[in-house]
Amino acid sequence: MAEQKKILRALAGETLSTPPIWMMRQAGRYLPEYRATRAQAGDFLSLCYNPELAAEVTLQPIRRYGFDAAILFADILLVPQALGADLWFVTGEGPRLSTITQQADFDKLKPVSDIHEVLNPVYETVRILSRELPSETTLIGFAGAPWTVATYMIAGRGTPDQGPAHALKDENRPLFEAVLERITEATIDYLSMQIEAGAECVKLFDSWAGSLKGEDFTKYALEPAKRIIAALKARHPGIPIIAFPREAGDGYIGFAKATGADCVALDNSVTPEWAAANVQVDGCVQGNLASSHMVTGGQALVDETRHIVEAFSKGPHIFNLGHGITPDADPENVQLMIDTVRENRT
Repeated sequence: MAEQKKILRALAGETLSTPPIWMMRQAGRYLPEYRATRAQAGDFLSLCYNPELAAEVTLQPIRRYGFDAAILFADILLVPQALGADLWFVTGEGPRLSTITQQADFDKLKPVSDIHEVLNPVYETVRILSRELPSETTLIGFAGAPWTVATYMIAGRGTPDQGPAHALKDENRPLFEAVLERITEATIDYLSMQIEAGAECVKLFDSWAGSLKGEDFTKYALEPAKRIIAALKARHPGIPIIAFPREAGDGYIGFAKATGADCVALDNSVTPEWAAANVQVDGCVQGNLASSHMVTGGQALVDETRHIVEAFSKGPHIFNLGHGITPDADPENVQLMIDTVRENRT
């Protein structure tokens, strides 16, 4: 059955007449059923660590829309928490973490071998999903890429320009690289455990890759991705891996070949025509409708969806947004997008 799953076929390099479709953050606050389940859990982290409820919110958009893939409901900051960082969420403002600004902070982190005690509920969520998802639906696991996770661990929160991480990189390169090394090792083990639990594909989210320039992009976005992908494929031959170096611009060119990724996910700062000519030539691409269309809807959504499908129609393509769907999105617009992607399906 796995060979028949559309997303796995696209990841293997097959050009399909109708692209498979899923959506970043498809389980989330724009859905009333998600909000109800989160209220039942009590708070966001309690939801992440409750396997039954995390599986439920992962399944909700599959039941509602019939996406071709379900992505595990979790958060990229569970890894730093498992490494010993304090993590909490401030309502309306987002995550907060204890910071790493000096060697003493780093020395408090746990060894990678200890992370699974915290993360075991996530693996149980994957096991539940691998049993309960429809047979045609691909189960995607994920983690944050080392640079992006490091930006939160160093600053203690999301920042507009990742300034604190850049400052540590420039002022104390050995400490900065030690942080990335610990995250890289943890990410390999974390994703490997997701695969063992039943994930059929994994995705590496480097949400802040675009703030790395030149040699820094190569060293701290591309090289860690290459290392993680190589390690996972050595442990799990044939596992497909999607890489998302968001806002990489020209850094998207050659990223798949350089890292071994089976698919490169694209943000909407690049046009599909440019990406087809420069990125899809190396294999599968994923993307890249602006998430704002999920709010505004209408003919513009239909036109841009058709435009993207057509632009990528000559090679392997997974339809998705250029970034995660936002809480103010209209669920009806999601259905319109799906119907438009699938309008010519035979």
